[in-house]
Amino acid sequence: MKFEPFVMERCLCQWENTVQWNISESGVHPMTLDELRDGQDLGGTLLGYTQSNGTPELRQRIAALYPGAREDQILVTHGTCEANFLSALTTLSPGDEVVAMVPNYMQIIGACRSLGARVVPFPLVEADGWRPDLYALDAAVSDRTRLICICNPNNPSGGVLTEAEMDRIVAAAERSGAWLLSDEVYRGAEISGEECPTFWGRTDRVLLNAGLSKAFGLPGLRIGWVATTPEKCAELWGHRDYNTLAVSALSDRLAQIALDRRPEILARTRGIIRRQLPIVREWVASHEHHPVRLSWTPPKAGAIAAVRYHHPIASGNLIERLRLEKDMLVVPAQHFELDGFLRIGFGAEPHVLRTCLAKISEALAEVHRETAVAA
Repeated sequence: MKFEPFVMERCLCQWENTVQWNISESGVHPMTLDELRDGQDLGGTLLGYTQSNGTPELRQRIAALYPGAREDQILVTHGTCEANFLSALTTLSPGDEVVAMVPNYMQIIGACRSLGARVVPFPLVEADGWRPDLYALDAAVSDRTRLICICNPNNPSGGVLTEAEMDRIVAAAERSGAWLLSDEVYRGAEISGEECPTFWGRTDRVLLNAGLSKAFGLPGLRIGWVATTPEKCAELWGHRDYNTLAVSALSDRLAQIALDRRPEILARTRGIIRRQLPIVREWVASHEHHPVRLSWTPPKAGAIAAVRYHHPIASGNLIERLRLEKDMLVVPAQHFELDGFLRIGFGAEPHVLRTCLAKISEALAEVHRETAVAA
């Protein structure tokens, strides 16, 4: 089995720790250990192997997020990445068909292709405010469809599905007998403060994947989970015996604290997003008289925005210039199999965000001048 490169993570892994300025991260500025533990003494935590599917105490807290869920329906994973990968590995065989929302976090799509599945996309339409093309979904789903992959709230657009759209997606899955994989790692980071609906409870054949990285601002804990049927959960758990086995004991304990403090941690996240979204809004508006115009649909959730720049330079080439000439990193839309956009991660500290946006404006102006001279 040969895995195709996961180009976004390859780029981030190579360069995010080498640049001075970085807005490639899609979460908010992370919490510190002291902020999270809030005075709780962790000195008695045994640093042995934890229960490999997650301690009962942690799985009970996760199950409480989903009405009617039990702890035997929860598998704790190393981040949502492992949850996505195990879901694909456990569900797919070579030749199976997968229908996937695009744009999307490309890890799950790359994993499906690498496992030998055929991936059929259905789009979120930028001109419609990143709403899903449900007619394309219905056309894509067939009796060969084994898995439908959703990211809601969406990465990279920050869009959120309506209940009616969710119902149509569930109907398509049930019509074909497919599993529905819903990546909900940004749920809880809604700008309005009203938590968007979950796919949990809408269909029995659901793999609901989430974690503590994005909405919680705790990516360093590397805690994610799958919520699904008890039978599917047991199957996922068995496959995990071959790779990571268990999360760290300290991460398991800290995750329990985080879930106990969920309302205040999510309030922190939303506060950061509300404070910094206007910085991006003002920056986009400032390009009305810039040589390169910008346009966007403001996100409804998450500290991410897909911003279109109106110039023919490929986004991969643009971010390479930014890295080499401006010592900064941002994610190009080519990493989502789009182009002409940048995914702006605006959860960094304000001075970092403002500096990076200014550097992007400088680079776009320079590219424009070069193009004009060449013409």
